Amino acid sequence: MPNVSQETMMFRVDNDENMAAAAIIATVNKALKDKGYNPVNQIVGYLLSGDPTYITSFNNARGLIRKLERDELLEEFVRAYLKDK
Repeated sequence: MPNVSQETMMFRVDNDENMAAAAIIATVNKALKDKGYNPVNQIVGYLLSGDPTYITSFNNARGLIRKLERDELLEEFVRAYLKDK
């Protein structure tokens, strides 16, 4: 049986990275809206599949979102959600 630690692992991201992720998400959101897509559906599709074609290339949104790892995007979404709770 593998040795599994019972301690909680810590995961931290630098504040500059948080700012960059938020700016990229805002840009991608606007590009998707401008092209007539539902940003929630498209971003969820990207997060689940990893397929960048869910994100429009309009205004370089696809290139921008690919600068971030999907876990960074998820962290930013969770942070924004919990901020209001």
